[in-house]
Amino acid sequence: MNALPCMRRIAWVAAILALAGCANAPKPLYMWEGFPRQQYDVLLREGASPEAQIQAMEAHAEKARAANAALPPGFRAHLGMLHLATGNAGAARQMWQAEKVAFPESSAYIDSLLKRLDAGNQRASKGNPA
Repeated sequence: MNALPCMRRIAWVAAILALAGCANAPKPLYMWEGFPRQQYDVLLREGASPEAQIQAMEAHAEKARAANAALPPGFRAHLGMLHLATGNAGAARQMWQAEKVAFPESSAYIDSLLKRLDAGNQRASKGNPA
């Protein structure tokens, strides 16, 4: 009959350890917030204007910097697309290059965006003699 109190203690210790493990949830790798929803809204063409989205994303980036949190993959690339939609090709290029630095695995895609941007700039300069 001495085994029963010992088993109860083991059960209590196991329960306490299980609860302690749940108490310290790991910190998320990236600060996502509303970014996935924002991308979805853009694809549906139901989102806010590009200018308003840029403002919201820049606020998100500032919040992430303040929290010392990483921005998620694609964040800078998406922000670059929004800048391009507003006619700010320089800011688009800067955001795409930052995405490439933060996520080297995006290099092939980012390089293709930069190549298209450069091709568009060359066409525009040929059409508008200085």
